[in-house]
Amino acid sequence: MSSDSGKWLLLVHQIPPKPNTFRVKIWRRLQKIGAVAIKQSVYAMPLSDRSLEDLSWTLKEIMAGGGDGSIFEASFVEGLNDEQIISLFQNARKADYEKIIQEENSLLADWSSAEGDQALPVKRSVQLTRLKGRLDETIAIDFFHASERGTADILFKELEKTINGHRPVKSENKGEAENFKDRTWVTRKNIFVDRISCGWLIKRFVDENAEFKFVSSSRFASKNGELRFDMFDGEFTHEGDKCTFEVMIERLNFHDRALNLMAEVIHDIDLKDAKFGRTETDGVRAILTGLVAAQPEDHLRMKEGFALFENLYAYFHRNKS
Repeated sequence: MSSDSGKWLLLVHQIPPKPNTFRVKIWRRLQKIGAVAIKQSVYAMPLSDRSLEDLSWTLKEIMAGGGDGSIFEASFVEGLNDEQIISLFQNARKADYEKIIQEENSLLADWSSAEGDQALPVKRSVQLTRLKGRLDETIAIDFFHASERGTADILFKELEKTINGHRPVKSENKGEAENFKDRTWVTRKNIFVDRISCGWLIKRFVDENAEFKFVSSSRFASKNGELRFDMFDGEFTHEGDKCTFEVMIERLNFHDRALNLMAEVIHDIDLKDAKFGRTETDGVRAILTGLVAAQPEDHLRMKEGFALFENLYAYFHRNKS
């Protein structure tokens, strides 16, 4: 069976009302395999051999517990459409990643301040292993590449560097925007705040003719003339508790108060740590969320996002507070 983004597997089931522990067990099982509820007792998964196997085992478990059900291969004609269902999957994984990101930020803060405890290396190794397990489990059921995955990956990399006693490695090309002209800038698909704002920064202040390339994998080996941003091992990516937009401003030596204020908004939306708490943050987040919902194509999402960040830049130039 080959995967097809326009077709789905549906599990329709009936579970006895008692005991409640059995209902909770099945619910947890469906959560674990990455299924999402589209109606009461109706769960969807993308069409694939793996999805069929996971749903089949779940159905056998339901029937063994006195329930009933069926698995269907389906396409949606009226009502729900594919984009809406994909959004359900992305929102489910968004919630998972946000919990991981919060823990990663907490560990980074704790590890940077803790000193002198000889048991720290062992403790940190256990914490990192447990966190890696959660991250791997979430990635395994992230069928449609939720945008928060990149942030979770990058922060995990920072934790690995911290535990190994390394500081983030910076690009050899440092400080001069001129060094980065005539390049193709590569980042992950399904762009959101950090990647859109970095794209605007590149076009606005680095190279108005810059080209962008969007790839599925968070780990991508760049070719000649390509620069990676906001992705694992990218030339420009998160460093410590800084989002990629903050890193680019610093590395390119942009001394602009308006950019710094923009960076505070972008940081809080991307890292979800409310570090700066600017009043503009919720509004920008709402507009970007609407943009993502309305525009699934990354090139057009980037283009439309430029107008937002150009206006935000003008706003902070006028209101530098």
